[in-house]
Amino acid sequence: QVELVESGGGLAQAGGSLRLSCAASGSIFAITTMGWYRQAPGKQRELVATITSGRITNYADSVKGRFTISGVSVRNTVYLQMNSLKPEDSAVYLCNARLVGAQGSSFRNLEVWGQGTLVTVSS
Repeated sequence: QVELVESGGGLAQAGGSLRLSCAASGSIFAITTMGWYRQAPGKQRELVATITSGRITNYADSVKGRFTISGVSVRNTVYLQMNSLKPEDSAVYLCNARLVGAQGSSFRNLEVWGQGTLVTVSS
């Protein structure tokens, strides 16, 4: 059993900042990639940023230069620093992890999602 626990969402003004955290816990052998996706009302879920265990990052064009993803190797936790927030960044942000789970002597690839944290940016 693997669980992702997110924190750090909330309300910010346009131009402000928020920091999201996501901690993975449970029977984890190794994490391959962690990242953040977001889903606004009436819209499809979209990638925000991902980071691999080797610290290779990937960002959506809409957040490049404003958001920074970090972490993974330390305490299986990933962070998303969001600066220069815009109203269009408002959404539920969901943490995602692709990992190898361990159960006894067996291992299997897993993809796990957090429950999401709401980010609201006012203009």
